[in-house]
Amino acid sequence: MSVKVRLGDLLVQNGLIDEPQLMAALAEQRQTGRKLGATLIAMELVTEQQLLELLSTHLNVPLIDIDQFNVNPAAVKLLPEVQARRYRAIVLEDKGESLLVGMSDPADLTAVDNLGDLLPKRLEIAVVSEAQLFNAYDSFYRRTDEIASFAQELANEYRDEEEFELTAGLADEQDTAVARLLQSIFEDAVQAKASDIHIEPDEQQLRIRQRVDGILQETVIPERNIAAALVLRLKLMAGLDISEKRLPQDGRTQVRVKGHRIDVRLSTMPVQSGEAVVMRLLDQSAGLLTLDETGMPKPLLDRIRILLQRPHGMILVTGPTGSGKTTTLYGALSELNKPQRKIITVEDPVEYRLPRVNQVQVNSRIGLNFSSVLRTTLRQDPDIIMVGEMRDQETVEIGLRGALTGHLVLSTLHTNDAVSSAIRLLDMGAPGYLVASSLRGIIAQRLVRRICDNCETQYTPTHDELFWLSHIDPNVENVVFKRGAGCQKCNQSGYRGRIGVFELLELTDPMMDALKSADTAAFSTHATNSPGYKPLSHVALTYAKMGHTTVEEVLKLVEMVAEIPKTEQDDEQSEAAPTLQQNAPNQGKPDGGLSLEDIPDA
Repeated sequence: MSVKVRLGDLLVQNGLIDEPQLMAALAEQRQTGRKLGATLIAMELVTEQQLLELLSTHLNVPLIDIDQFNVNPAAVKLLPEVQARRYRAIVLEDKGESLLVGMSDPADLTAVDNLGDLLPKRLEIAVVSEAQLFNAYDSFYRRTDEIASFAQELANEYRDEEEFELTAGLADEQDTAVARLLQSIFEDAVQAKASDIHIEPDEQQLRIRQRVDGILQETVIPERNIAAALVLRLKLMAGLDISEKRLPQDGRTQVRVKGHRIDVRLSTMPVQSGEAVVMRLLDQSAGLLTLDETGMPKPLLDRIRILLQRPHGMILVTGPTGSGKTTTLYGALSELNKPQRKIITVEDPVEYRLPRVNQVQVNSRIGLNFSSVLRTTLRQDPDIIMVGEMRDQETVEIGLRGALTGHLVLSTLHTNDAVSSAIRLLDMGAPGYLVASSLRGIIAQRLVRRICDNCETQYTPTHDELFWLSHIDPNVENVVFKRGAGCQKCNQSGYRGRIGVFELLELTDPMMDALKSADTAAFSTHATNSPGYKPLSHVALTYAKMGHTTVEEVLKLVEMVAEIPKTEQDDEQSEAAPTLQQNAPNQGKPDGGLSLEDIPDA
């Protein structure tokens, strides 16, 4: 490795590029400031794999796939993150007398020399993919130790809660220990791609939990007395009343993390040991997903687009909190947002800013609620109205009448599936004739975790799992299912990212007749027997058969929507068969996340 050969010359000598291509790449490099290798890859003159293999052969160093390598987390920490990112390197293994160090550019002799000065042992250099390298940084350089250190610093600075409250806001925010602790918490959450942060005080400790791919991950901080400091600082950031601790409060703020503008929706709630805070994180820098990017199958997407092109009627998107309803609605609005259409939205809160769209933030404290805004909206000559949520009878009726009088109305509803959504409107007091005349289609959705493509392996369901799956599809006995074994890429979870599960119910004449007479049983029968209707459980099981998700995720979804029918045979086997609750491990919340921003896995 002592011979210095320029990368461009090496590529030309090996016939991967020619001289004119090299000159063009060098000119581009001068414009962008990127390294030559990255420039060549961006210009699609060489692939990253070709470049890595060439460096490995020429420098006589091994080429290592980080995703497949058993990286030692303790060894990684031997090199501080700042230096690791600076030199594009990572310590993969401590071999006793030497350290195996992966580098994206092992031909950078200056970086190799500096790493030799920083690390305590002799170096063995390997070449690794830069993309894998950055993913490894996010996986291994979590802020856990940093958070613990700042928490200890804050606890030493303020021995009791009253002392912090007396001095809160007096110091420069950027210079205080609490500000550094919060910044570290936000950075760790963004690095882990968390959708929510939970700050929960106990009697003896403070819990900080992050929801990643719908599952909560917990960090315990023994310094219980810093809880009030964190909550107080967050309230100041969100403009909330810092003197009010007895009532829940909602607010929002923005933070900047690693160049990303993160919108934070904050909710406080008084609990026995203080105040708990939950923060929903929305990455405004990432932009909105289009309907094509939500992961909907094309046949379903085509049917939804036909519904969206209708001049009037109501379309509902339904599912629990965090299932991606808002993302789907915004994707639809982005598609409908044309100069010739006027769009007005009524939201709580406004999550994303859309050009050309009149977005109204409701404020119940001053009487600016959904129903009052919606009445005014209908007098603003809109073509399309989006209502954040159908919360009460008045809002439902105004929305339905708006759909009946020539407007396309989009909204959400918290129900388990598409079939129960129409029935829910009746339960909320909407007249059956109005629902039948206005409602055109209902989209129900969930998010299920996607199997990590790096460690997927075959899986044979247990007898109990097959028992429940057979209720969805009797022909599951010989299906080869998959699951993730756990690897560095997925943080040993077996899952990486999430995928959307969708169902669409389009109203037919028999369904409308049943709604007019408020015959919910007949409506359910016609809906479930509708030719184009495929329930969520069937869609999820199809994904499991295709190897996208696991049997465990299917069973969790089925339990949530309660779609398993009961038969006489079930009654005979009920004593021998276990309950679904007993056999669905990790009853986490499969849909409590950022949104459909994980779909497809990004």
